[in-house]
Amino acid sequence: MKTIKMALGLYVLLFFCISACKTSPEQTKVFTQADFPAPPKAPKKPQIFTNHGYQRSDDYFWLKDKSNPETIAYLKAENAYADTVMASTKGLQKTLFEEMKGRIKEEDQSVPSLDNGYYYYSRQEKGKQYSINCRKKGSLDAPEEIILDQNKMAEGKPAFIFGGFEISDDNNIMAYVSNTTGSYAEYELKFKDLRTGKELPDKIARMAGGITWAADNKTVFYNVPNAALRSHRIYKHVLGNPSDALVYEEKDELFNAYVGRSKTKKMIAIYATSFTSSEAYLLPADRPNDAFKSFLPRQKDIQYGIDDYPDRYFVTWKDPQNKNQKVYEAPKQGYENRSKWKEIIAHDPQAKIEGVEVFEKYMVVTKRVNGLLEMNVREIASGTTKTVNFPEPVYTAYSNGTPEFTSTKFRYSYTSLNRPTTIYDYDMVTNQATKLKEREVPSGFNADDYEVKRLWAVAKDGVKVPLSIVYKKGMELNGSNPCLLYSYGSYGYSTDANFNANVFSLVNRGFVYAIAHIRGGSDLGEQWYEDGKLQKKMNTFTDFIACAEHLIKEKYTSSSKLAINGGSAGGLLMGAVTNLRPDLFRVVVAEVPFVDVINTMLDSSLPLTTQEYEQWGNPNVKKDYDYMMTYSPYDNLKKANYPAILATGGLNDSQVGFHEPAKWVAKLRDLKTDNNILLLKINMDSGHGGATGRFDYLKEEAFNFAFILSQMGISN
Repeated sequence: MKTIKMALGLYVLLFFCISACKTSPEQTKVFTQADFPAPPKAPKKPQIFTNHGYQRSDDYFWLKDKSNPETIAYLKAENAYADTVMASTKGLQKTLFEEMKGRIKEEDQSVPSLDNGYYYYSRQEKGKQYSINCRKKGSLDAPEEIILDQNKMAEGKPAFIFGGFEISDDNNIMAYVSNTTGSYAEYELKFKDLRTGKELPDKIARMAGGITWAADNKTVFYNVPNAALRSHRIYKHVLGNPSDALVYEEKDELFNAYVGRSKTKKMIAIYATSFTSSEAYLLPADRPNDAFKSFLPRQKDIQYGIDDYPDRYFVTWKDPQNKNQKVYEAPKQGYENRSKWKEIIAHDPQAKIEGVEVFEKYMVVTKRVNGLLEMNVREIASGTTKTVNFPEPVYTAYSNGTPEFTSTKFRYSYTSLNRPTTIYDYDMVTNQATKLKEREVPSGFNADDYEVKRLWAVAKDGVKVPLSIVYKKGMELNGSNPCLLYSYGSYGYSTDANFNANVFSLVNRGFVYAIAHIRGGSDLGEQWYEDGKLQKKMNTFTDFIACAEHLIKEKYTSSSKLAINGGSAGGLLMGAVTNLRPDLFRVVVAEVPFVDVINTMLDSSLPLTTQEYEQWGNPNVKKDYDYMMTYSPYDNLKKANYPAILATGGLNDSQVGFHEPAKWVAKLRDLKTDNNILLLKINMDSGHGGATGRFDYLKEEAFNFAFILSQMGISN
């Protein structure tokens, strides 16, 4: 899918550079609660829950109901209080916003990508929030055809997310998805005739975002979520037909179902996946009325993926003995007999296979080695493999996706903490990379002004945990520098050392910016992930604490100068480590934080519940309940001194309900014994990713950074 995606609550990867600040940070008074009127106080309405013989009293359970006027009134009161407290930072917020905006080339264009005879690209116009999607037929010299103007689609809408589009094989019909709720889980599917520019009457009001054309130019497969937003059904829509056919239903609550089409264009696949197991169902793309056929029946703790090839399949395989994955080739006839499979890439306990992209003559294999991404180009006929070289010790590189199966070039991006994203085409015949575009920054940026390092902290159990850091060259390591430490640490998602233009508004004011590559992510392989989930989840939190302590020990910062940030499951991290070590941090920014773990995981009607038992555990099982209760941030709040805290949320958040940060803040207000600032900021128009426009998003980032800076006594 040719997608244009906004952020999911984490720092968005903004591929832009920056300029140095023109003035030195000015130290001013750090405000406390005593400097402002009393904050809102949510009424207590105790509700008793009994689980496994234990009783829990939840005073703020009522805040879950957004149809309750009292709930909305409380959220508005908290927003008003946050605005009051932050009023003195309005000038700073404006300065930060202008800095961040100045790193964006307002008039810009993506690198065109050839797909089925057309070059597709998007461009941005000065002052406009969203992209314009375009194409040119056959040549970059051909006339431009605007196929979608997202700005027009977003006019008058408080939020807008464009989920992507797919074009029929004859290049005439575009299927595209979007929403105006700010939710990343539910979209509307529409169709447009590109010959006339007119919308077709066909419309699917509620689907999950994935769309796949069959080869007949009139049939589309799409996935639909259930009430808990689990993608559980695949439907077939034929243009002009008012009723759609259900072709697959996934009844196991641990599994989601998705549909896609191979690079060869010959195969359509439905994947049913949980966090530990998977099953694929195949259908020839030119026979959309046939039934999907299971490739291999699902088995516990076995995951596989299939790449189509004219005379065989390439199968990426993971099982308990091969956690970092291996690759087989299997014949198309008789593939059910595993003895006919041939292993072509062996399992490597030191290198996790992150992705496989198969072309007509080559296979590109992306691996994670010692926390860094490596790309290998394998010639299919000979098995000869060469490695794409990258120049720096801390970086990330990833495939951009090359649509054409017959291409002898593949496109990838390269970036690091101080290197703006650069896009390359790699010639697999000559093994030469050609630079296509480096993101420009109107305000200027010199990568050599900054120091980038890889550090290693020692975790509680002796394991070494990597950190990536960036700061201005010449900074003295004396413990007096402010620092922002970021991490995520869940679902096996690695927190790569990407270029993040926004953080240089802190770095240029003397901050160290650090990323902790903690267990729960897969930064050091699949075992790294498994050692940070379920009954080992506490490793995620103690790893982060060890990273913070290491930065202090090595005099990069001190506890009185240390700010921490994470979003979503990274917000769970923020809540857990703040409970464990409230003395270690000066400022906490928890974005859309998953902090009410027990209540959420006991409510099977919510998203991210039953399908995530394999991540956190099932609290209906006593052993899991007991363990989750040891770290659930909401349930472990106590009377204590806490750091200054900003929690954010979205009223339409489908992933982490707005009530989680709201309840957390309400309970914190009642229990905390300090005089530090505690704020709740809820976006009343959007969801998990906050504001959806490319400039509106920056206003929220500026607010967050102004909070951090103000709590460090920095006012400019």
